[in-house]
Amino acid sequence: MGPDTGVGARDGNARHRTGLAGVALLAVLGVGLAACGGADARPPSVTVTDSTWQPVEGPSAWTAYGADVGGTRYAAVAQIDRSNVASLTEAWRFSTGDVSHDDGSEGDPSGCGSCHTGDIKFEATPILRDGRLLVSTPLNRVIALDPERGTELWRFDPHLDTDLERNEGFVSRGVAYWKDEQAVGTCAARVLFGTVDARLFALDAATGQPCRDFGEAGVVRLDTGVGEVQIGQYGVTSPPVVVGDLVVTGSAIGDNRRVDMERGVVRAFDVRTGALRWSFDPIPRKPGDAGWEAWTPEAAAKTGAANAWAPMSADEERGLVFVPTGSAAPDYYGGERPGDNRYANSVVALDAATGAVRWHFQVVHHDLWDFDVAAQPTLVDLDIDGRSVPAVVVATKIGFLFVLDRETGEPLHPVEERPVPQAAVAGEAPWPTQPFPVVPAPLHPFGLTPDDAWGPTPDDRAACRDLVAELRWDGLFTPPSEQGTLVYPGFAGGVNWGGASVRPDGLLVVNHMRLPMWVRLMERSAPGRGNQLGTPWHMERGMVTGPSGLPCSPPPWGLLTAVDLGSGDVRWEVPLGQVPALAGVPGSETWGSLNIGGPMMTSGGLVFIAATMDPVLRAFDQDTGRLLWSAELPTGAHATPMTYEVAGRQYVVVAAGGHASLGSPMGDWLVAFALP
Repeated sequence: MGPDTGVGARDGNARHRTGLAGVALLAVLGVGLAACGGADARPPSVTVTDSTWQPVEGPSAWTAYGADVGGTRYAAVAQIDRSNVASLTEAWRFSTGDVSHDDGSEGDPSGCGSCHTGDIKFEATPILRDGRLLVSTPLNRVIALDPERGTELWRFDPHLDTDLERNEGFVSRGVAYWKDEQAVGTCAARVLFGTVDARLFALDAATGQPCRDFGEAGVVRLDTGVGEVQIGQYGVTSPPVVVGDLVVTGSAIGDNRRVDMERGVVRAFDVRTGALRWSFDPIPRKPGDAGWEAWTPEAAAKTGAANAWAPMSADEERGLVFVPTGSAAPDYYGGERPGDNRYANSVVALDAATGAVRWHFQVVHHDLWDFDVAAQPTLVDLDIDGRSVPAVVVATKIGFLFVLDRETGEPLHPVEERPVPQAAVAGEAPWPTQPFPVVPAPLHPFGLTPDDAWGPTPDDRAACRDLVAELRWDGLFTPPSEQGTLVYPGFAGGVNWGGASVRPDGLLVVNHMRLPMWVRLMERSAPGRGNQLGTPWHMERGMVTGPSGLPCSPPPWGLLTAVDLGSGDVRWEVPLGQVPALAGVPGSETWGSLNIGGPMMTSGGLVFIAATMDPVLRAFDQDTGRLLWSAELPTGAHATPMTYEVAGRQYVVVAAGGHASLGSPMGDWLVAFALP
């Protein structure tokens, strides 16, 4: 997510390299360079394809990005269940137009100037509101579809200026929706979304036309009031959250460029007028700001980021917004930001009406490893010691699951502050302890010894043993070093932005990865060169891979796990997906796959998930983890599926956009499945 963050070993040490799988993972997370150029910005436009269509009335099972504003990714629809899922078949397929399917140019970006194919990442989950299926594309086009037939009703195109150097490429994970139940006519119902070039739009849900009374002719600029903005490095990739008459949005900021990066301000706007109602900066800037006592005045004045790039969630009844924050800038050296860096790497509960901090829980103190809170906080009511407790679950890149009281932020299961390694480069002062949940147990093993190193051949294993032996490892949270530090769990997860799905009875299902990473700090050779500017240290990082390009950690590399949140017990765990290049290799079907995307559950007893390098949508039994059904997709689907029922028929829909650096052909498909 940041420019020139060091994909590979640039000090000439080819042994610590990022191989095929490593490059794929870094690119899917937005670490590699991605430059677009050539297109001129144009005014937004709307195309109405079917003005005669009338919605089929009925309730929707998927009203927000995570199914609901609580991010449960659970739908109470059960026409498709364990007994009949094997009969599921493709119902319709829709191409958004972001990628060409013409002979000879398959996979090329369409309408994106000179974009590289790898810049387009279709990671969106549609929502269904008032009978319309609403989806956003990587180029921030918003399209309304007939949910029965998959035909286009209207589309809005903001005409991005694609002459941007965007490290994480062009990404939009979804939209939000608001409706004034007392009003009729234009913009009584609104589609709200942010763009990669830092605009917040409000559209008429019926026609796609901008709501002229919102901001300036339907748009609010977000790249003001956040410090100095580097073009292309500040925008929005996750959907906002709507609470009452407010739309709340965070930001995506390119990592590791400098200390004084853009500020990670979270802002709430009036959904009718676009007027700013409140803002919250995770880094306090002046005396009296929440958390000021935990920062030095110098660090508070200049430190950037700590932004909420992942989806937020909300408890409308309690008037709370749950904000997942990332690291303060930069990720791998904190000498310029001493202390625990209060509110960074946290879930922060804000008063929805005022933006005031009600409570916070920090999952990593003084982050030095890029351990952002990447997953949307997930709300569920749990039975704890015979009483129902409103809870929020925070899944982390480390593979920890923190289960917190939604009203107070207090852990509902024991959490221990444990001493962690302290030896660090000159100028660094790691925080002496870190929080470890006792229950549930971690999803990810800690550390990798030379004897643990894995490879598909004896030569691979020998090379991996040498690579691991060269890296420093004093335990989890070993600080970055000049020698090179093993980071395992790695900065990719554990759990990334795909998040978790939770059933009303407290069963949580989550996909996660086990991939070894490394990070190295080097004294800066020249002022103003490299990354982490404003510090004495340049950074390089990558995945620990052998000559084959495969991870040096033992498989499985991708898993799907079910956890009882009440007891903390793991109910089941299975490998998830397969690396296509390894198909046919004995045993590879149990090795799992790199996975980016998330799961969803239904009241039909099923877990649906794609996310893997192989282009497959799968359905598992919620209670056993047994694979019940799978279907090949036109390309890989690195998005979370959703479901709904309309006109008496249940559909399961997923965005299949592929990913160039995962070896998956580019695409722009929405694919729907239903029973015959």
